[in-house]
Amino acid sequence: MSTGLILRGRIVTGSMDVPDGVVAVDGGVITYAGPASGFSVADSDGAESAGHDVPGRILLPGLVDLHCHGALGSDFSEGSVNGARSAARYLHSRGTTTLLASLVTGSPEHLVRNLGVLRGLTNDGLIAGSHLEGPFLASAQCGAHDPGLLREPDAGLIAALLAAAGPSLASMTLAAELPGAAALVDVLTTRGIIPSLGHTAADHGTAASFLEQAAAGLAGPGNSTGRVRPTVTHLFNAMPSLHHRSPGPVAASISAAHAGDAVVELIADGVHLAPETVRMVFELVGAGNIALVTDSMAATGLQDGQYRLGTLAVTVDQGVARVDKTGAIAGGTATLLDVVRSTVAAGVTLQDAVQAATAVPASVLGLSPQVGDLRAGMRADIVVVDLDLHLAGVLRQGDWVTPLG
Repeated sequence: MSTGLILRGRIVTGSMDVPDGVVAVDGGVITYAGPASGFSVADSDGAESAGHDVPGRILLPGLVDLHCHGALGSDFSEGSVNGARSAARYLHSRGTTTLLASLVTGSPEHLVRNLGVLRGLTNDGLIAGSHLEGPFLASAQCGAHDPGLLREPDAGLIAALLAAAGPSLASMTLAAELPGAAALVDVLTTRGIIPSLGHTAADHGTAASFLEQAAAGLAGPGNSTGRVRPTVTHLFNAMPSLHHRSPGPVAASISAAHAGDAVVELIADGVHLAPETVRMVFELVGAGNIALVTDSMAATGLQDGQYRLGTLAVTVDQGVARVDKTGAIAGGTATLLDVVRSTVAAGVTLQDAVQAATAVPASVLGLSPQVGDLRAGMRADIVVVDLDLHLAGVLRQGDWVTPLG
């Protein structure tokens, strides 16, 4: 592990924007982050041996993605240990130093197997946990999930999934209107697992009640994970559109996020949402209640062509992934740094975009003491970008996974 490293450049996090800043690292931990005028090499053991001035570069916290299905030709739902490792390491190299590995709907046997694989990756520190997107989703809003594999919450299957995942399961997407959904929310929250409203056709009242119940459950005395807010899986996508006489889950989610009682995911990649929509949500609910996500699938990092997402055949054309059979958008092909860049292009400030890609998702996972910002004592996860927000280097746990270029 690297020791004695100093980086000097503009620092942008959710909590500060320092034009001339220094981040010092020792033993994989940040020892100083702030104005260069307040830093003394004498305060950083051995750091003078590896100093880097990066004029024209910006230092960001490592990015945190709550929702990604794979990359570099591998899908976390394949059940391949080597493929999952390859995908995770590629995403690290592109600036996403902390991630949940997301599973699409599959057969019970495959879900149990895949959760076991991701449990191993969590234990190895490659991922922060798993996110189960399905199978408890609404068939009318299945998106890129196989409708033949969707089902209502079932106590036996839930028990098997929880046993396979153990403490690695961090989040589960489900449709609020399904019979048994409320009981499942209680099961999840008592274990500190985040209920995420998504792939739902719920009316406004049902969606609002779901988020209220989830927030209350996570705030209960039995939850010691630090996860205290439910999320909304890719707001606007895979749910009814907002209508002035039928506000549905979109309005309920925005209201809950505005109150600070939920965090809404936005796939702000220029495909899933219009830039005006992205900017509007930031203006309505604030960056502190938004998590930028990728929903990345196996084509991320590769060329257009034929891929699979779970059981479904997918074609990627000009970077847009669609299910062959239905034409539904089948996840994203952008990295989280690409999403940050698109968010800024939509008119959101860089600091707000960075907050939504770092501090907010870190807080959702209960990891704020470790990742999501640049502060003394935190893990040394640093993304170096140029002024156009293109990647220049990635430091993860104090080691360069993408050398500074």
